[in-house]
Amino acid sequence: MTAFGPQLIGATEKTLNAVLRRLLADAALTEPQWVALRLAAQNDTGANLATIVGERAHFANAAAIVAELTHRGLIADETPTPAGHELLTELQSRVAIATAPIWADLDPHDVAATERVLERVGRRAGQVLAALSASVA
Repeated sequence: MTAFGPQLIGATEKTLNAVLRRLLADAALTEPQWVALRLAAQNDTGANLATIVGERAHFANAAAIVAELTHRGLIADETPTPAGHELLTELQSRVAIATAPIWADLDPHDVAATERVLERVGRRAGQVLAALSASVA
């Protein structure tokens, strides 16, 4: 068993991403495009989507990702088009169905504890990233 830490979190993330990439392949979407489309659906302020994607997902090529989704007719005016919403809904359903066995029968107390720990780890990682970015600037 791998001890809790970066290796375990990374291995879990890589496996979950592999599942996601398989599901996205039929829609000819990459994982970064999927993330950008999901963020677009949450963009109810009309803020610049490339900025949101760059800041939230840390994709250096956020503008190119948004441009490709726009070119494909999935995003317009910083939010999903009807075709983008339809694709998003379809893929979210497929992801939910395919991954349901992963989450089934997990103890609710374990899930709640994991959420708390991962939230804290994420905040701390963000602080470390900010410090590293400040030291480079």
